[in-house]
Amino acid sequence: MDFGIYNIVGGVVILFSFINNSLSSATQRFLNFELGKGDALETKRIFSMSLTIHICVALFVVLLAETVGLWFLNTQMNIPFERLAAANWVYQFSVLTVCMNFVQVPYYASVVAYEKMSFFAYIAIIEVMLKLLIVFMLIYVGFDKLELYSILTFGIAVVVFICYKYYCNTQIDISRYKYFWDKSLFYSLLSFSGWMLFGAAAGVSATQGVNVLLNVFYGVAVNAAMGISNQVNSAVNQFVSNFQTAFMPQITKLYAIGDFEHLRKLIGQSSRFSFLLLFALACPLMLNIDFVLKLWLKTVPEYSSVFCILILTFSLIEVVSKPVGLAIHATGKVKYYNIVMSIALLMNIIFSFIFLSLGFLPAVVLVINVCVGILCFAIRLLFARHYKVLIIHEYIRNVIFRTICISALVVPIPLYLSRCYTQWVGLFITTSIFLCLFTIAVYFVGLTHSEKESTLKAIRAKISK
Repeated sequence: MDFGIYNIVGGVVILFSFINNSLSSATQRFLNFELGKGDALETKRIFSMSLTIHICVALFVVLLAETVGLWFLNTQMNIPFERLAAANWVYQFSVLTVCMNFVQVPYYASVVAYEKMSFFAYIAIIEVMLKLLIVFMLIYVGFDKLELYSILTFGIAVVVFICYKYYCNTQIDISRYKYFWDKSLFYSLLSFSGWMLFGAAAGVSATQGVNVLLNVFYGVAVNAAMGISNQVNSAVNQFVSNFQTAFMPQITKLYAIGDFEHLRKLIGQSSRFSFLLLFALACPLMLNIDFVLKLWLKTVPEYSSVFCILILTFSLIEVVSKPVGLAIHATGKVKYYNIVMSIALLMNIIFSFIFLSLGFLPAVVLVINVCVGILCFAIRLLFARHYKVLIIHEYIRNVIFRTICISALVVPIPLYLSRCYTQWVGLFITTSIFLCLFTIAVYFVGLTHSEKESTLKAIRAKISK
């Protein structure tokens, strides 16, 4: 029950945090663009203006969360009365965590823009270790576990913010904040952020709206299953997310200097390699999901397995299309793109409501999510072609065709074996066979001729050493 409550209450707070994501995209895009052009002075101005905006928006979110948000939590949510006080604890510390993340964004954007990936990796390790420490504290500390978890999660956000701020202030010259006001720059940031906010609002409303619909139609038990599947998805996606963070600045910088040939090549490679990395992690997990969940949880909520499989399927689609979306953001022309994407994303909650009202099982909302993901991918490709950052037939040949072929070659045999063997034996056999087939398929199908030569050259260099 507590896990379901945390998932749904945290979801209410995420409805506010989409503002953060939009402003983050604007900060990241403008910093990368000016760094690509080599304008250090303008980069400093963008950082200071962005931090001022983020602080103001954080204050606005607190005001909204403590009025409308509290009313919705205490009057509209389907939460057992005896856990309502704990839910309010979760809510308050989640709001504080969101605000801390707001102020951190310009520092994070500076680290990524300057491609300080070693620091980025160290922070990720520290964050994981602190989260592991939380798990042990929940076991041994005699305090309400739901309340304690929310407090400690906020504590991690504070530690991470301090690390980012200290590093940026000492290592990155542009991130020394100095208040100033530039009306023209403010409106440039606000215009880009506004349309990104429009699209993000639709996306978050669709995602969290589905959580609310599941709560209304099926209660917190199904929210717990959704929360578990989201955690599995988040853990697997973390590896790919860090990989994609490395190439994000380069996409904007290449666009800023007008190098479209290398830009298109980078988009294709980023999409393909992102898929291959996620597929290598997700497929063995999907084939053995029942066994893995039983190892992890004492009691596995109903629908958890099918939720995990469908969410990971959606992530495989999303991870391929994300670099295309980043290229569109690099152009700065996001108005009509976000309008069309918002309409597509809102289909998620509309069709979910219709099908749940007709009595369909909860998994239908994630089937709809996968279909909407495919539609959004197609929209991104069309806009990327319109803005001339992508040639569709080349992208289809080098990315979509190769990923589909690899999936078709690799999946059938491990899928069959997963039906024949279970438990540890099944996990070992299916994973081993999958990795063998995957390695062969990636080399012969997933890599271009030049990429094969580079790979072989790197292997020979390692062997010679």
